[in-house]
Amino acid sequence: MPNTPNMPDGILEEVKSLLKEEEAPFLNHLDKQVNLIWTEKGESRLGFTRFECNHNELFRRRRLKLSPGPIVIAINPILNRDKALYLHTLVHELLHAAGLTDHDGKHSRLVSKIAPAPKLKDSIILRELRQQVLEKLPERQWICGECGHTWDRRRVSTPTRCPKCAKFFKTK
Repeated sequence: MPNTPNMPDGILEEVKSLLKEEEAPFLNHLDKQVNLIWTEKGESRLGFTRFECNHNELFRRRRLKLSPGPIVIAINPILNRDKALYLHTLVHELLHAAGLTDHDGKHSRLVSKIAPAPKLKDSIILRELRQQVLEKLPERQWICGECGHTWDRRRVSTPTRCPKCAKFFKTK
């Protein structure tokens, strides 16, 4: 594993080409201010963005169109095994670093356009994370309230229909 996460060639240019400075006030400072690091082992988040200055100072710098100062983007080392999820997470954090701090529709659309999230079947990391969540849930099996059919839980969300009788799922 490399000492620091890498910034793929052309990714900053692609982010910049899809954003305007009015919506992303720190866009022109990404090249100089962003520092990539790995998170500590055991970190639950896939990535996060940290600005050196506090919220009030950041708001002031945004309003005055000043540099945000040093920005740290931390990427979880488990992503080193999944290129697509690594790129998706990195783009997500780069948008935050550019000044798009809200997780709104625009943020999601831009991340999906630049680096779409891998499908569950294509990502070993996503499957491992899903399995960790499933192991912590109290229900290990589903039991249909209509026909009594029992099946192992393989997903986090509640099923909508029973796989045997096809009636809307309800527990007993």
